[in-house]
Amino acid sequence: MEFIDLKTQQKLIRKNIDERISDVLNHGQYIQGPEIKDLENKLSIFSKSKYVLCCSSGTDALLLGLIALGLKPGEAVIVPSFTFASTAEAVCMLGGIPFFSDVKLNTFNICEKSISKCIQKSKKLGISIKGIITVGLFGQPCDMNKIKEVADANKIWIFDDAAQSFGAKYNNNISGNLCEISATSFFPAKPLGCYGDGGALFTNNESFYKIAYSCHLHGMGTDKYKYERIGLNGRIDTLQAAILLEKLKLFKSELVKRDKIAKHYKKAFQTLNTNIKLPTVIPKTKSSWAQFTIQLSKGCNRDKLQVELKNKNIPTAIYYPIPIHCQTPYKNFPISSDNLKNTNILSKNVISLPMHPYLTKQNIEYITQTLHNIINNQKQINFLPT
Repeated sequence: MEFIDLKTQQKLIRKNIDERISDVLNHGQYIQGPEIKDLENKLSIFSKSKYVLCCSSGTDALLLGLIALGLKPGEAVIVPSFTFASTAEAVCMLGGIPFFSDVKLNTFNICEKSISKCIQKSKKLGISIKGIITVGLFGQPCDMNKIKEVADANKIWIFDDAAQSFGAKYNNNISGNLCEISATSFFPAKPLGCYGDGGALFTNNESFYKIAYSCHLHGMGTDKYKYERIGLNGRIDTLQAAILLEKLKLFKSELVKRDKIAKHYKKAFQTLNTNIKLPTVIPKTKSSWAQFTIQLSKGCNRDKLQVELKNKNIPTAIYYPIPIHCQTPYKNFPISSDNLKNTNILSKNVISLPMHPYLTKQNIEYITQTLHNIINNQKQINFLPT
């Protein structure tokens, strides 16, 4: 069984991808080829975001966004600690200060109350907070209306890290178009992923777009060798854009399938009455279900559970076992006055189960029943669906 099944998807589109790659090989524009602009236009239509910039990775999308927002050394950005390193990393790369906030236990996403505590603490420390990076962890967007209330009251911007939540919806708006500026990742394991690294920046602000565009080409101005600012090599490869054009055709239907699979998981676990906590999706929100992450009870041995599930050919993953504020490079940065209690709890009890559009109902029944039996020390079922 695959944790994320890219092989089945590839079989469906292999012929078209081969043709796309062949087109690139024939025209030879491996850098800044026409497929990139075509992809940006299609992503703009999909997200209803006026400007889209495809770039080399989700991390570079965050970095380019922060440059466009004008983050300066010594200025702080509130970020969740329960996330992947790149959210805080991009802030540090510009000399900024990541100010770590707690998340909510039920959604895994940044908590507006903890954000407020960060702001209060920053004033005592004499730290200037310029913005918030929200993260749509595991596929669900943050509760943006509540976060916007805090941001507006304190005159700070919001930058949405939609690396896992691209394609999700909040109040009928597609993630990528929920605030001033957003970033996503096209890492292969993401709901919309390429066959290498890639990312994109989304905004309705022309100035943000122009700055980011310039910076992803080494700070280039109107002429090729005339530079207006310090930048980086943040270009996406034409080949990856070509692949994404084909994968984008499947994206909407795969999002529907992911949602159905999440519902199957929930129904199966609720029927079994397993001693776990299922993921919560807030009202008027649709998750892209990048992961299906559950919370184990306090007495469950997660390491042992992973081993036993692996022995039954059920792969799992832990996102994330060590919060960012506990990692060596980030230990000296400030944290919310609530001491990130929920983040510390989640890092010890979450586990992610297989999630992709091609899981069958039989797969889900096998996974849920096996996990239920292990947790309850019952005899294991000894069949594996094909």
